[in-house]
Amino acid sequence: MSQSTLTYRLGDRQVGRLGYGAMQLAGPGVFGPPADEAKALAVLRDAIAAGVNHIDTSDFYGPHVTNKLIKQALHPYPHDLCIVTKVGARRDDKANWLPAFSAEELTRAVEDNLRHLGLETIEVVNLRAMFGVHGPEEGPLEAPLEALIKLKERGLIRHIGLSNVTAKQVADAQKMTPIVCVQNLYNVANRHDDALVDSLNAQGIAFVPFFPLGGFTPLQSGELNEVAQSLNATPMQVALAWLLQRSPNILLIPGTSSPQHLQENMASANLELPPEALAKLNGIGV
Repeated sequence: MSQSTLTYRLGDRQVGRLGYGAMQLAGPGVFGPPADEAKALAVLRDAIAAGVNHIDTSDFYGPHVTNKLIKQALHPYPHDLCIVTKVGARRDDKANWLPAFSAEELTRAVEDNLRHLGLETIEVVNLRAMFGVHGPEEGPLEAPLEALIKLKERGLIRHIGLSNVTAKQVADAQKMTPIVCVQNLYNVANRHDDALVDSLNAQGIAFVPFFPLGGFTPLQSGELNEVAQSLNATPMQVALAWLLQRSPNILLIPGTSSPQHLQENMASANLELPPEALAKLNGIGV
């Protein structure tokens, strides 16, 4: 792929389409500290050295764990690094994920993210809808969006995005404030948001798939394995390459706590899928 196809606009920034998701740096179940802190710090530094300038995180990872690791590893940050966080949820002492949608909770979450990351302004804050456990469900976002808009007016947030949302929720939110990205579950085997990806692309808005490699249940497919073998690549590299070729507005944030997997993920940018491979892969998720 040419260099021009490997960047896309995210808010005010031009970022590499292969970024890094920090969620896996926390302990098991995204709760508590990592088993190997030195390794977690090394992966973050390796990501920057490999050219990553878009890191996705949240203060409810851990909680507070990943943001503190990011600050410890990378602060003061490179001038072109775009750190994106999300709010709208909290963790209890049993590691449950609970909604945190009130203005007070959202304000505290943004302030916590700023403090733990060592920032004065966060480039993008995604509002994570919590109406559905297993995917987006309709529900009103006006009140939490109003709270984020006020934080934006205070200069604590530069741009607002959405996560785990429906197309209607995106359209309704756009009537209130510009939306610079949408972060939903999407990968070669989970294609429910095909129409939303294309709609956002037409508007010049980034789509950021979470679980691009399947998340807690890694992608498994005979077709994926066959294509990978034919191209002398790993199945996960093929899955990432498919997303890069799916639409130019897709920004990837694969997460890993392994330096080796990080390098493998980054190499997917150089993997060009031929038409016959794309045709085979396109049949997985339909």
